[in-house]
Amino acid sequence: MTFLSALLALVSAAAPDVATTTWQTLAPGMEQTQVAAGGDAHITVLRFDPREWQLAFAGNGDGTESANQTARQWAQQRDFVAVINAGMFRRDYKTHIGFLKAGAHVSNDHANDYQSIAAFDATDNTLPAFRLFDLDSAGVSLAGILKDYASAAQNLRLIRRPGVNQWPQQERRWSEAALGEDSAGHILFLFCRSALSMHDFNDALLASGIGVVAAQHLEGGPEAQLYLHVGDVEHEWFGSYETSFRENDGNDAAWSIPNVFGVRRRQR
Repeated sequence: MTFLSALLALVSAAAPDVATTTWQTLAPGMEQTQVAAGGDAHITVLRFDPREWQLAFAGNGDGTESANQTARQWAQQRDFVAVINAGMFRRDYKTHIGFLKAGAHVSNDHANDYQSIAAFDATDNTLPAFRLFDLDSAGVSLAGILKDYASAAQNLRLIRRPGVNQWPQQERRWSEAALGEDSAGHILFLFCRSALSMHDFNDALLASGIGVVAAQHLEGGPEAQLYLHVGDVEHEWFGSYETSFRENDGNDAAWSIPNVFGVRRRQR
């Protein structure tokens, strides 16, 4: 063995075990994959190029006074190709927990201590079309974000930029719907039916090779949902298990939810 080949073998042996990801193209700028998450568990990932696809908010908090619906129904009503929860909500089954602004409409003007902000509808085309911000990062503030983006949603942080698992291990676990961003600025819709701790969920994403750099929690348990319908491809995913709420995997129907993120093709 030459010195160079020995050195390459040593580097390879020391490299972290990052999975190789195979993506299925669903439409230009839209892809799907699955990430192994231990045992039989897997995380479904939908990846959208924000130059081709527009993220939007819809729901009870957008000023339209729409009734709560499943992700599938929201997609059909608002002409979305994909829909996921927009975040947790208060006991009125309407108001988003944390700050939420969608264009000119402010659904909740109260910012809490959640450190993740999803920003979209950039006011300047030189800015990223979509961005997950960490409010505790130097130079970042909600006021500053709102100068650059017309829409912003505050949610509980899962992964801090540039790819740091923010959750210690715990006993609580649940089905999960989450929003992520990768190193290329893609929008990631993330869903796992299997009940995982958020520490394990994050670790699976970070080890998968999909390049995730930031993520925020949207919803857990039976209310977690993801819906996709593009061309001839249609899938509806919904959760079940949540510690101290519904501790079984028997849920067989999507629940009505008040607020969602949807994706539709960007208008040129």
